[in-house]
Amino acid sequence: MSGGVDSSVAAALLVEQGYEVVGMMMRLWSDEAMGGAEHNRCCTPEQMADARRIADSLGIPFYVLDTKDVFRATVVEYFISQHREGVTPNPCMECNRHIRFDYLLKNALALGADYLATGHYARIRCNETGAFQLLKGIDDQKDQSYVLSVMGQAQLAQTLFPVGEFPKTEVRALAARFGLRVESKKDSQDLCFLGKNDYRDFLKLHAPDVMTPGPIVLKDGQVVGQHSGLANYTIGQRKGLGVFHAEPLYVIAMNPYRNALVVGTRDELGRSTLTAKRVNWVAGVAPAQPFRAQVKIRYKAAAAPALVTPLEDGRMHVAFDEPLRDIAAGQGAVVYDGDVCLGGGIIEPLAG
Repeated sequence: MSGGVDSSVAAALLVEQGYEVVGMMMRLWSDEAMGGAEHNRCCTPEQMADARRIADSLGIPFYVLDTKDVFRATVVEYFISQHREGVTPNPCMECNRHIRFDYLLKNALALGADYLATGHYARIRCNETGAFQLLKGIDDQKDQSYVLSVMGQAQLAQTLFPVGEFPKTEVRALAARFGLRVESKKDSQDLCFLGKNDYRDFLKLHAPDVMTPGPIVLKDGQVVGQHSGLANYTIGQRKGLGVFHAEPLYVIAMNPYRNALVVGTRDELGRSTLTAKRVNWVAGVAPAQPFRAQVKIRYKAAAAPALVTPLEDGRMHVAFDEPLRDIAAGQGAVVYDGDVCLGGGIIEPLAG
């Protein structure tokens, strides 16, 4: 429970369905050194009070789990280390991999629970072979299967997503029907451990080396300008480069070894292939042969048709039908067969 509308309605639905429900909230790490930000956005005193109030109104126990140290060691350190490697990480995927569906799940099972239920917009289905499948949520605009692609059979067998069968508008209506008084609460956004600060300010404090100015170069190595720190830029960025050239230039790569920002023309930006590492297949085994699928390269990106080839070393190669301009190393490449999320991995930097 987070005190928000989604997890609150999830708890209420389970109580209504006759489950014996226990509310759990995680106390996550935040950077107290940054402008007095004492609380993680996911567990402010106000949110904790809301979650406790909702648990009381539902007649269920409520516990707070101290997760600060493990969250700092896994999610925050990952965020920092990936920026040092010149890539753009998705810490929410790492949080689901290590915190929600590992640390929190294990603590829930230790209490004697059969399932961990969350307010994620996704669905779980058991197919005709008895295997669990991860499906997109009914509400395509709120679907969170992308960041849940790190889950496997063991996690899905002990997880429930009660709001995944509803559009967000109906979830808010259910909150009002249950009298939870959170139906108008805004959705949480951005990185939870930053407080009110920008990620660039966070990196200036914790990884100042990634904010070291360096050269802006073309693919052939020609220096055309100077950047203010690699972490200030994203793949596909055009504005704010401060570079004058015959053609508009875009960020096409980052070279942390030279501390160089690589720029190129629009034609050089797009590419048709990627390789992903740390691939997780939801079914537990990799497909035996290359197969056609749809692949998302960012949380809010549209899935694009591609040929997916599993590799023997736990990686996969993806060849898109058409070039995509925003393939960014560090983001997830998540594979779909229609509504079914088959799994995904972390996009690797281009060789060289």
